[in-house]
Amino acid sequence: MKAQLLIAAVASAFLSLPAQAEVYRQVDKDGNVTFTDDPQGKAERLDVKPVTTITMPKPATVRKQISEDDGEIGDQDAYDSVTFLAPNDDEAFHSGSGNVQFQVASDPALQRGHRFEITLDGQPVGQTTSGTVMVNNVFRGTHKAGVNVINADGERVFTGEPIRFTIHRPSVNN
Repeated sequence: MKAQLLIAAVASAFLSLPAQAEVYRQVDKDGNVTFTDDPQGKAERLDVKPVTTITMPKPATVRKQISEDDGEIGDQDAYDSVTFLAPNDDEAFHSGSGNVQFQVASDPALQRGHRFEITLDGQPVGQTTSGTVMVNNVFRGTHKAGVNVINADGERVFTGEPIRFTIHRPSVNN
């Protein structure tokens, strides 16, 4: 009975190891390079390192917000609202250079050590304590902008309502 358990344990340990096939590099008479697991002719054996894999954390873990229980400055209840003053939601405007000036404000005012973070189409484009961020060369079309309040540790402590706006720019063909 013990021998069967030992054989089963060794077999399962062997089967759980990653399979590593040998890889060969071949160059034909025309200089074409081929990689294969079948050595033919003057194939050169390559030493292939194992692939590094990373298990990513779940999005809920990444989006950790500061909770009320932390009792730190900047928890989620520190702000009633964070809003865009400019551009307005669903506004369309002309900008030949594609420059857009974002103006944001919070109620109550921004706390010491906090800053506004502006996102454009889901990507951060600037941070400020003054409430104004200029973004240059925004492509024409409709965009989504968001605003977050970030604490001194770089953690998001409040998220305002996003807006959509449309920029009209001259075509490169005109």
